[in-house]
Amino acid sequence: MKFQFEEVRKLAVAVLDTEAEAIRALRSRIDENFHRACRLLSECAGRIVLMGIGKSGHIANKITSTLASTGSTAFYIHPAEAGHGDLGMISGDDVIVVLSHSGETAEINSLLPSLKRLRTPLIVLTGNCDSTLGRAADVCLNTAVEQEACPLGLAPTASTAAALAMGDALAIALLSNRDFTAEDFARSHPGGHLGKRLILKVADLMRTGDAIPRVPPGAQLTDALYEMSRKGLGMTLVVDDAGTVHGLFTDGDLRRALDNDTDIMGAKIDTVMTRAFHSIGRDDLAVEALNLMEAKKISSMPVFDDRKTLVGALNMHDLLGAGL
Repeated sequence: MKFQFEEVRKLAVAVLDTEAEAIRALRSRIDENFHRACRLLSECAGRIVLMGIGKSGHIANKITSTLASTGSTAFYIHPAEAGHGDLGMISGDDVIVVLSHSGETAEINSLLPSLKRLRTPLIVLTGNCDSTLGRAADVCLNTAVEQEACPLGLAPTASTAAALAMGDALAIALLSNRDFTAEDFARSHPGGHLGKRLILKVADLMRTGDAIPRVPPGAQLTDALYEMSRKGLGMTLVVDDAGTVHGLFTDGDLRRALDNDTDIMGAKIDTVMTRAFHSIGRDDLAVEALNLMEAKKISSMPVFDDRKTLVGALNMHDLLGAGL
């Protein structure tokens, strides 16, 4: 059977509307129970331990990841493994968060006596707070939905969306309470795009030592061109013996010199270099250097330390190659 566009669109929109309504219904359930759950989690001296099985297990895993990436020490235990030794991973300082739409998941409810003996607070996200699991909880957060988005009313769709949204609400409430910053987030995501933008410094990417293209004042323009070609940064700096930078010469300066019929073979670098140029500090964020280069339409610039001493050179390719 071929999909008809209108039929597919109608079904897809219905799914989104049903799930959106399920999430909107949670607004009235951000109540004292939610506050108690947040308080238990924020006062947790150990780890936040999440459990769930089936689709609820997948949602519990995602909430675990969100908690961990926003400053809460959290890990997931599969209920089936918990009954075969993994309960030993839980200490009395931990808080347990269990997800079960029905609240009657056999693999989880069989653990309740053991969880009670651990004397750890138990927070439950379920569609039935009057269930076995709901009644055993110290705090029960109601994630019930009127209907699933599945036309058969069987596949967990709206219910998993609601549970995920409630878990996200808990994670973000905890994040806000502990004044978690973008820099804190970046430290948990050093390999991600945001992490690189918030962590990478100019000093991490700049060329140093002999890799810095440089010629002395009074050098022949041909020597500067050779240095530019050898170092591959599209520029060379004009630096005296004391380390003072008098100017820089770029591919753009070369084009302007040719347009002015400059004698390339006889010219001195001092007559064609740019004396007013942009630079960046070694301790500045690399993304700041990228933004400056894009704004000024330049591809390379020198790097100075806080004493205005030349310490490196930076090229646009270095920044883009780092994934900024």
